[in-house]
Amino acid sequence: MQFVLASHNKKKMAELSAIVSSLGIEIIPLPEGAPEPEENGKTFEENAIIKAKSAAEFTGLPALADDSGLCVDALDGAPGIYSARYCEGTDEDRNAFLLKNMQDKENRACRFVCAIACVLADGETLTVRGECEGTLLRENHGVGGFGYDPLFYVEKYGCTFGELPAEVKNTISHRANALNKLKAILKDKVN
Repeated sequence: MQFVLASHNKKKMAELSAIVSSLGIEIIPLPEGAPEPEENGKTFEENAIIKAKSAAEFTGLPALADDSGLCVDALDGAPGIYSARYCEGTDEDRNAFLLKNMQDKENRACRFVCAIACVLADGETLTVRGECEGTLLRENHGVGGFGYDPLFYVEKYGCTFGELPAEVKNTISHRANALNKLKAILKDKVN
């Protein structure tokens, strides 16, 4: 069974594919020319639903979308739903901007949050949420993953998401936690 991923992010596609492939679900990329819906929701869940519905309508296929972000306690949950748009530029620019905003903060507690929306062939919409707790470092460590991964330290493993092998990250991440919840729901629906 094919699901279209409402994203052009190749790293996100690989991560999602690795997690849901055991259900016999093949994740295919969003076709070029697909509309980019305005993410004007106020929560991760609302933005994920907006993206999944847009992809399903455009392709006629069941669709998956996630909306993920880093929530930092000392910044009242920022960057949150604006994580990918926290500042102009690249992942490195956003990491530098976050570190600048955290210069005088002692509390480094943070969490990655992921909401996944799934629009099934019959139009039913499912949402799940996963989180992963961590600590925000004061400098980048590692080159793996993407986004804020080089700053996100996981105490249990003694390293950042940027240093963890993908197969380990894919079992503990916020996205993995959300996808495992979704897998449990989809297991009955796709078989």
